[in-house]
Amino acid sequence: MKKTQNKNTETEQQKIGYFIKELRERRGMTQEEFARELGTSQSSVPRMEKGEQNFTTELLAKISNVLEHKIVSIKDSIDFQVNGGKKLSGTIKTNFSKNGSVGLLCASLLNKGKTTLHGIARIEEVNRVIEILESIGVEVKWLDHNTVQIIPPKEFSMEKINVESSIKTRSVIMLIGPLAHIMTSFSIPHAQGCKLGKRTISAHTYALEDLGIKIKTTNSRYEIKVNKLKASDIVMYEAGDTACENILTAVAKIQGTTTISFASANYMVQEICFFLEKLGVKIEGIGTSTLVVHGIKDIDTDVEYWNSEDPIESMMFISACVITDSKLTITRCPIDFLSLELEKLKRMNLKYKILKRYYSYNERTRLVDIEILPSKLKALEDKIHAQPYPGINMDNLPFFVPIAIKAAGQTIIHDWSYENRAIYFAELNRLGANITLADPHRVYIQGGTTLKPAQIVCPPALRPSMIILVSMLGATGTSILRNVYMISRGYEEIAERLNSIGADIKILK
Repeated sequence: MKKTQNKNTETEQQKIGYFIKELRERRGMTQEEFARELGTSQSSVPRMEKGEQNFTTELLAKISNVLEHKIVSIKDSIDFQVNGGKKLSGTIKTNFSKNGSVGLLCASLLNKGKTTLHGIARIEEVNRVIEILESIGVEVKWLDHNTVQIIPPKEFSMEKINVESSIKTRSVIMLIGPLAHIMTSFSIPHAQGCKLGKRTISAHTYALEDLGIKIKTTNSRYEIKVNKLKASDIVMYEAGDTACENILTAVAKIQGTTTISFASANYMVQEICFFLEKLGVKIEGIGTSTLVVHGIKDIDTDVEYWNSEDPIESMMFISACVITDSKLTITRCPIDFLSLELEKLKRMNLKYKILKRYYSYNERTRLVDIEILPSKLKALEDKIHAQPYPGINMDNLPFFVPIAIKAAGQTIIHDWSYENRAIYFAELNRLGANITLADPHRVYIQGGTTLKPAQIVCPPALRPSMIILVSMLGATGTSILRNVYMISRGYEEIAERLNSIGADIKILK
């Protein structure tokens, strides 16, 4: 018995050591630099990374600070063991939208009455937002698996806000719009979410200032002061999704007419517009880049609303089907936010059929069922890049990477909107892909390579982590994907759901 315990302990230490090595190399740190930052000898770093050193809680905390990534013991982390090379088949349903869920939870604070939201995703990102709401006095109750009831307090306790949950999600910034109608001054912690380079809040700040809301950024918090709120003509500094949602909730209860130009027309913004209309706010131009909002003085009503499905998840299943040369039916796909992606794929020779057209439960979002067929793909001559809606969605772009690996020829993918997300695409080279990083935004993918199994630690970003999992499905043999919390932020029970259509993923705890 004693031998078995020692063997298990060694295995845990080796896994932690491997994780640390991966994170250090990803940050471009030498062992010498790492040792200096830790305040330890250089000779201890190789021992650490081989799992030949005991890890105390204090040491793990110090390493986490240096690498800017939480190091967890194996009993606290979840890994996926992927037996790749399996064909997918059958039918899979698209789940409810991640971004719609968090936006609706924040927007619900506009309503003094009881808000019942159906179709809320049971994912870690939603859990963090609910923890934040509960910490400031909001009563949040799950009525069933995807239905949540929100009742706001008479007074919000901003001094009790859950800091740990707040810094894990950028969604916390979307509280500013609703809370500006309730308090004249408050603060929220800096948000983090995915680590994708420098992501400013200028689009939020400039537009909110036009409405009478001032934001001061300190080292750890955003300090908000609300002067007299007034309707205005706003030109968005950039067509950011969360910024537009923030402005919509800020103007919803400002009497008068506010015009928002260069607005995002993306699916989560439309979701907020539909919800606001349910609350009695009239909005013109939904689905376009110019929104005209007729604000109302107060909102105090019991309301029910359905969140719609997630086009990014639909795209993920399409990508998984392509990488495994499979035939698969994907239901409840929001077609307005996939049409251009499907057009590009058609030009890459993907064979698919639209089986059925209908509406989501909100009676506004158009859905289809799509059958994807095995296809011999070819690379596009033109680069593939994202744009604000109606362009290719920013979050759908990464799923073209596994697809490009299957396409004969060279594909250029230009991820211009994030400073370093494209860097993570090159992680697929560990699986045998042929990806050349041209700069922090562009990759050249030589298609037709055979993928092989590997061990990879999830990057600190949702979509890059997910395309690694998708690519592992197409790599014959056993791969290990470590520390999959980032995937759990946006995908509910994804291993179980992929297994239901033929994948072979084991959850290692």
